Amino acid sequence: MKNTFRNTIASVVLGLTALSVNAANVLVVLSDESQLALRDNKTFDTGFYANELMQPVKKLIDAGHTVTFATPLGKAPTVDRSSLDKMYFGNDEASMQQHLALLDQLKITSVTSSPVISLSRVEQGGYDRYDAVYIPGGHAPMQDLLYSAPLGRLLASFHQQGKPTALVCHGPIALLSTLAQPQAFTKPLETKAKAGKAPAWIYAGYQMTVISNNEEEAAKPMLKGGEMKFTPQTALERAGGIYSSGANWQSKVVVDRELITGQNPASANGVAEALLARLKP
Repeated sequence: MKNTFRNTIASVVLGLTALSVNAANVLVVLSDESQLALRDNKTFDTGFYANELMQPVKKLIDAGHTVTFATPLGKAPTVDRSSLDKMYFGNDEASMQQHLALLDQLKITSVTSSPVISLSRVEQGGYDRYDAVYIPGGHAPMQDLLYSAPLGRLLASFHQQGKPTALVCHGPIALLSTLAQPQAFTKPLETKAKAGKAPAWIYAGYQMTVISNNEEEAAKPMLKGGEMKFTPQTALERAGGIYSSGANWQSKVVVDRELITGQNPASANGVAEALLARLKP
């Protein structure tokens, strides 16, 4: 009996040790912004989509991985209030409340006690500390992440080392931060000028997805008469991405080398599963 008990304890300890050894540190990058600038000097209140952040974060934590949160400036990010709807959680109210409770527990949006750090701190600490990066959507990434030089350096490092890089919905627009001059690239898109030669881009030729132009058109009433300066699909295609999409608002995940992209809010769980599969030893 004593030997059996000792063997059981030893198995538990070994199991916990293995879990610790195999655990990954996933960097989750969010936007600092709470508004998206539209055409004609209009703005749209936004932030991150609750399910796009919390469904993957919960899966990562439940799998024993460590999650570190960062934004370009280290500000507490803002949740898009329109995403606080059970339809984004499979119309399951209990599931939504469970994920929102975890969001509160982590204090990600707390102005005074958010654990979010800046991308400069991430860079100073070294990218080797992180095994993967995940970027959720909401419109906010279109305001700052695509122009963030620190994010561009981080993504370029992950690309060079083949580390899993996962993004969903509007999140994949952040891939443009790796361009030498993302502002110069998006300017013709904003003015609807004729596209010039595609710039050198580390993700050119990659299969990818992002929220589709059809979905943007269907969601246009959310902007209350406003119009986006350009759409993520058009921008990624112009940059050299090989785009594909599924049906509106249905899960679509595309994996190409280190890159994992999801089309829309319904794709968040699928992106998380693909990321978790990459993190297995």
